[in-house]
Amino acid sequence: MLVEAPLLGLEALFFDVFGTPVDWRSSVAREAEPILGALGHALDWPAFADAWRAEYQPGMEEVRAGRLPFCKLGVLHRRNLERLPPRFGLQQLSAEVLDDLPFVWHRLDAWTEVPAALKRLKCKFKIAPVSNGNISLMIDLARRNDFPWDAILGADIAGDYKPKPRVYLAACEALDLAPAHCMMVAAHSGDLATAAQCGLRTGHVARPDEHGPGKGETAPTVSVDVAARDLGELADKLGA
Repeated sequence: MLVEAPLLGLEALFFDVFGTPVDWRSSVAREAEPILGALGHALDWPAFADAWRAEYQPGMEEVRAGRLPFCKLGVLHRRNLERLPPRFGLQQLSAEVLDDLPFVWHRLDAWTEVPAALKRLKCKFKIAPVSNGNISLMIDLARRNDFPWDAILGADIAGDYKPKPRVYLAACEALDLAPAHCMMVAAHSGDLATAAQCGLRTGHVARPDEHGPGKGETAPTVSVDVAARDLGELADKLGA
């Protein structure tokens, strides 16, 4: 397959994880239900997942702005969870339950085409997550979904959270590659915009149902090097 000239010299693909290869919303809803349901709670489980995810960026902004020292995303998930009980009638949750619930993020399922597409891409490129998720979380998702990463990069390596430029650049440095030889792959245009500003190439993967039916990005809202309807089509376009 002919690869377009702007992609010549590409050696590594970096992947956003929450929403791009994995379906966080359905998975968190499914995994939270038996834990909280066993305690007698009956919630709108997708709404619970959405509310927890909505605390994601504000929690990381405390770190990015320097108001909190860097800590792993698992710690932030636990902190963010403490804000949810009043909204869902969960005020009596024990510390043990609050400590256990963040591990639902370690049990997210991949979108169906992802494992096979990653194996194709690995035959041609170095591949690694560049996620805000901590290393142990990334390992658990890889083992659960058979993701064949060459390395695990991202926030824990950089000591900061995307979209801070240091996260993208630290990933390039870890592989001894110039940014122009790396591509950030994500379902989120904002992530790709910052990666492009750092000199990386960019690949957008549509996830139209990430936030619920019809509530994800169907196409990039910024200029990208490659846009695809799923990870399999991205592999096709990159000649893998």
